[in-house]
Amino acid sequence: MSDAQENRRQVLYWRLLSRLFDHEEQSALESASLAVLQDIGLPPALLDQQAGVDSIVQRHPELAAEFDGVMVPGTGEDRDKAAEVRRAALVSKVLLNVFATGSGTVTAGQLSRWQADAGWLERALGCQPGQLRGGGRQASPTGTGVGSGTPDLSTLIPQIGPELGALEADLVKRMHLREVLADPALAAQLTPSMSLIEQLLRDKDNLSGVALANAKSLIRRFVDEVAEVLRTQVEKASAGALDRSVPPKRVFRNLDLDRTIWKNLTNWSPEEERLYVDRLYYRHTARKTTPQRLIAVVDQSGSMVDSMVNCTILASIFAGLPKVDVHLIAYDTRALDLTPWVADPFETLLRTQLGGGTDGTVAMALTQPKIAEPRNTVVVWISDFYESQCEQLYDSMAAIHRSGAKFIPVGSVTSSGRGSVNPWFRERFKDLGTPVISGHIRKLVHELKSFLTI
Repeated sequence: MSDAQENRRQVLYWRLLSRLFDHEEQSALESASLAVLQDIGLPPALLDQQAGVDSIVQRHPELAAEFDGVMVPGTGEDRDKAAEVRRAALVSKVLLNVFATGSGTVTAGQLSRWQADAGWLERALGCQPGQLRGGGRQASPTGTGVGSGTPDLSTLIPQIGPELGALEADLVKRMHLREVLADPALAAQLTPSMSLIEQLLRDKDNLSGVALANAKSLIRRFVDEVAEVLRTQVEKASAGALDRSVPPKRVFRNLDLDRTIWKNLTNWSPEEERLYVDRLYYRHTARKTTPQRLIAVVDQSGSMVDSMVNCTILASIFAGLPKVDVHLIAYDTRALDLTPWVADPFETLLRTQLGGGTDGTVAMALTQPKIAEPRNTVVVWISDFYESQCEQLYDSMAAIHRSGAKFIPVGSVTSSGRGSVNPWFRERFKDLGTPVISGHIRKLVHELKSFLTI
């Protein structure tokens, strides 16, 4: 019986490999896999690649718990052969729906279904839906475990996240996006994602009427969602140092009861068992706030779209903080001062022109005049630093650093933290004492908050 279960499991995985790499249906494997599912009581729809996991779970709600954590490694050495066959069927379903995307045109409905299936893959790996596509972070494994007989893909989580993002971007590119946006019913099926927003920003000049209105609606939804996340990160560390030169307000909510009792203990009357209070003590709540200027310079060439979107939103959040003067410059081979719209990331993004080459010297020409008080200025330069005029641009950046301004070179401010940086610049920034920040956007938030709240 044990050998029979092992054979069933192998049939399901051979079918998975065949579908992923051959793309031609193998009738023998299909019929054998169908027989396996019927024997173990799983629905034949698991073999139908056109059926999304959502639709299967709707018809068979009991399977939802089995999909969750199905790829998280187990700890038991005694393997349940029958359970492994069921897991093989569920794992095969999720992997095929996510990684066998085919070719040709993609509809809005197909993209939406793929995004839902990608969410089920993330759940199978012990993550939250959207977590891998949003950050490529490894989650704490949860779920039932897969045992030693099922491939353990959880160790590949850092690689799977970027692959999911690339697949999603490819699906978006294969859509007839203009036609979809022109149909309100189809446009309503679209789920905002970085890949979709990138396509909308690139194509916005070719849209009009209903299509343009739907595109703007999707961009605004995405901006609002990302802004909510980033705003929370900023607010977690927004307080500056207490300013004890400012007398505390003498109101009840600021009363320091513990200190008041401690300071008046000498007035305790043992006979009366009563504490007489000569003086009340209050907590200091005023915080030091020095006016600071933040100048964000963002490379908007084709390789930096994710950074452009995230930095624009982040700049708008900092612009809403008291006594922070925010300026935003975007550039490719030309530079654009977006400061007048920095408080509204939606309007800012609509004014960007993504793509093109890279020439940081044109952005530097707009940046240098804005540095009026170097010691109260931070310049954040976000780029992969693949420049045509490396020496000239680096010399200008080094001059900003030597002037007393804080210069922060950033290789990426993406959700995933991916992105390459020109090694020539990376080494020189390191020698200058201003190493390139590369990684999750939280790193940039931390750097800015430590400067802006001094």
